[in-house]
Amino acid sequence: MVMSGRFYIDGQWVDALSGQTIDVLDPRTECSIGSIGAANAEDVDRAVRAARRAFDGFAELSRKDRRDLLGAVVAIYERRLDEVAEVISAEMGAPRTLARAAHAPLGLIHFRTAYEEIEHFRFEREEGRLTLCREPIGVCGLITPWNWPANQIAAKVAPALAVGCTMVLKPSEISPYSAEIIARIIEEAGVPAGVFNLIQGDGPTAGAALSSHPEVDMVSFTGSTRGGIAVAQAAAPTIKRVHQELGGKSANIILPDADFPVAVARGVRAVMNNSGQTCSAPTRMLVPADRMEEAKAIAAETAAAIPIGQEDQPGAMGPVVSEAQWNKVQHLIGIGISEGAALVAGGEGRPEGFDAGYYVRPTVFADVRPDMTIAREEIFGPVLSILPYRDEEEAVAIANDSDYGLAGFVDSQDLDHARRIARRLRVGQVRINHPPMHPLAPFGGYKQSGNGREWGSQAFEEFTEVKAVVTP
Repeated sequence: MVMSGRFYIDGQWVDALSGQTIDVLDPRTECSIGSIGAANAEDVDRAVRAARRAFDGFAELSRKDRRDLLGAVVAIYERRLDEVAEVISAEMGAPRTLARAAHAPLGLIHFRTAYEEIEHFRFEREEGRLTLCREPIGVCGLITPWNWPANQIAAKVAPALAVGCTMVLKPSEISPYSAEIIARIIEEAGVPAGVFNLIQGDGPTAGAALSSHPEVDMVSFTGSTRGGIAVAQAAAPTIKRVHQELGGKSANIILPDADFPVAVARGVRAVMNNSGQTCSAPTRMLVPADRMEEAKAIAAETAAAIPIGQEDQPGAMGPVVSEAQWNKVQHLIGIGISEGAALVAGGEGRPEGFDAGYYVRPTVFADVRPDMTIAREEIFGPVLSILPYRDEEEAVAIANDSDYGLAGFVDSQDLDHARRIARRLRVGQVRINHPPMHPLAPFGGYKQSGNGREWGSQAFEEFTEVKAVVTP
């Protein structure tokens, strides 16, 4: 893998004006795989100004022209799909099976969805003397995280392109190379210079400069709640729109009528997928109190069977992304033990046989109380908490007793009953019996999980302003 680590600004590949670089590590080996430029405020300014210059012309492109550009992006992405997967494996440690089956294809799905949705999205609606127009909001600053890099980049870039926005993308400095490949795909597709710009760098410097820039009309941020607060504070003086997809501590309510062995096992695997580094992961499993012992046994057996570090085996679990993340997860596992939760699988330290790499043991706690730290804080690692409930009312109350509200899960053989439970959960998306993802289902959260929605036509609306035109 040879990547440049350069910026893509106004249709040209350029070096950082700062002259500074950031090392990029493979979390599987802890070894360097290259470096990227570290943008400063001047780098950010030239990218934003390129996007501003390009905006008027791109906003005036016809629906057909923008759809043709998206079609070209889809075709080139399809051709480079394996390359995207390999880079994601190297930069954030996803096993090759997961990178090929999920990481890389998710990015493609968002571009393909935008290509399909733009054909019938209603940019104007007539209501008698009133015409409601949806117009591109302008220059967008897009700040994306490391955990599902292609997915989270495409979930912003695709709808922004579709509605006619121009943009500056700042991906995570931890997983920057997938963004570079997507930039090269967009370049090859013929997207006009200045419409899409890529800078690299860290949040406190590049992210803050992008969020506060007066020529940026909207910031779309995905990451931690702490990071979302910083972005909102930086954006506030210029009254720009701030869209945030932040943390989660999703509850998975397993109802008494569920197929218990199946439900518990797939709940465990859903947490361990991507090494627990998924904001919507069902990290709080709620089970009937009188079946806690059964849940412990199933969960322990399931966690013990997860293959670790086996790149080409389905269901394999890779490392967490960095030393800092590994230390955070270890600290919270230690807190879970000290607060008295029952450790039924995993625990502190690396898995047996791993002396290098940021690998974490698939860990399950049971008999967890709602007030315990591991039941309240987002761990962002392969750690599951199992909590008991006495009845349905208590299950819903526990599920909603969270600072977060990104996703919820309900497991039941009675779909009507599950839907009634789903409507009572204060979250942005509820998945019943762990269905496959739906590319048109809006994704985003309540409370400290953010504001606004991504995916499908809902994402188009996030990148537009509404204009009312009234006639006599």
